[in-house]
Amino acid sequence: MSTPAQKDCIIAGQILLFHGDPFLITPTEAVTVSPSALLISNGRIADIANLETLRTKRPDLTVIDHGDALITPGFVDAHAHYPQTGIIASWGKRLIDWLNTYTFPEEQRFHDAAYAREIAAMYLDFLLANGTTSVTSFCTIHPESVEALFEAAEVRGMCIVAGKTCMDRDTAPEGLRDTAQTAYDQSKALIARWHQKGRATYAITPRFAPTSTPEQLEALGALWAENPSCLMQTHLSEQTDEIAWVKSLYPEARDYLDTYEKFGLIGKGALFGHAIYLEPREIARLQETGSSLIHCPTSNTFIGSGLFDMAARKADGLRVGLATDTGGGSSFSMLRTMAASYEIGQLRGAALHPAQLLWLATRGSSEALHLEHQIGSIAMGLEADLTVIDLTSTPAIAQRAGRSTDIWEAIFPTIMMGDDRAIVETYVMGRPMRPT
Repeated sequence: MSTPAQKDCIIAGQILLFHGDPFLITPTEAVTVSPSALLISNGRIADIANLETLRTKRPDLTVIDHGDALITPGFVDAHAHYPQTGIIASWGKRLIDWLNTYTFPEEQRFHDAAYAREIAAMYLDFLLANGTTSVTSFCTIHPESVEALFEAAEVRGMCIVAGKTCMDRDTAPEGLRDTAQTAYDQSKALIARWHQKGRATYAITPRFAPTSTPEQLEALGALWAENPSCLMQTHLSEQTDEIAWVKSLYPEARDYLDTYEKFGLIGKGALFGHAIYLEPREIARLQETGSSLIHCPTSNTFIGSGLFDMAARKADGLRVGLATDTGGGSSFSMLRTMAASYEIGQLRGAALHPAQLLWLATRGSSEALHLEHQIGSIAMGLEADLTVIDLTSTPAIAQRAGRSTDIWEAIFPTIMMGDDRAIVETYVMGRPMRPT
């Protein structure tokens, strides 16, 4: 089953445009918002102009005028675990106990292809309801779980990055372990079936060093070397007790990053989730290799991991994406995720501007995924993934926005207090897709 093509149309509203990275230049110069319109043709942005100009140019097209609503690039969630949908907001555990108590028992259910399809469809519909058009997700060790997510994304026309999670060490339960060879073979088969087919990208996916043997990491490093256009996703330095665990399992490693680096699992296309507690050597190697970091703020607070230093990592010149990390993260909403990122920034002594938060949720994440040539911006030729946001979606937000003196004061209350009620529409390749 494939997504029906969207007819050409004109979409109007308050359009958010990027002119640079708001962490590198003044946020209000890097990002602008103004009344405008988009000509959508064959699922891409064919023109950007005022509404009357586009009406005159294409009088045959339907106009969808969103009025004062804000139109941003579709949100890009750069790190998630769709199999954890059913256990989101589970009480009271830190990372290792949380995995053993909630995550691993739930993930064992994904050997059932029907269950995997049910959760994949539910999960992607939750994302679309919250304005997220693209996601990078871990699956489980079961190839069925990968097939289910790629198939569900294909039906919806969504840009998707995913991969089979690989775990062969006895730190994972018996029902969730593969081997170095099966991890290689099954991942290779899934790459052949899905990688760069339509809007799909495959990510080679060792869960993290504590659940993989050196033999498995070596096999996955070899697989990535054979398929360099794939991405590679894993976890790095999420909690201090996790780091101590890694040191006990890999006593010869210089640091946590070295457990991946020695097997070639570092470089352009490497996505390291969390990365809160980095050593100077690790930061230097991440810079030198062009690896990406993915900030997961609601997860870091919910599981009690720590406070990511966004200002420092951006000053280091690293690519940084933003992510919900569901189900360790406590929300499917990138608005809530932006709010949590702001709060962590405040605790770190660096208040993030609304333009920077929107950048992280869109262009910043697309750059981290090396997909900025496709998604993450409203620009000529890019795929027309768009999120339409009501800046007065609740009485509380409306009364605060009503006091604003500029567009950023009007946007910020929705970032801090908004949820799925603020999402007017979600366009995927120009096609309205928000579930009702």
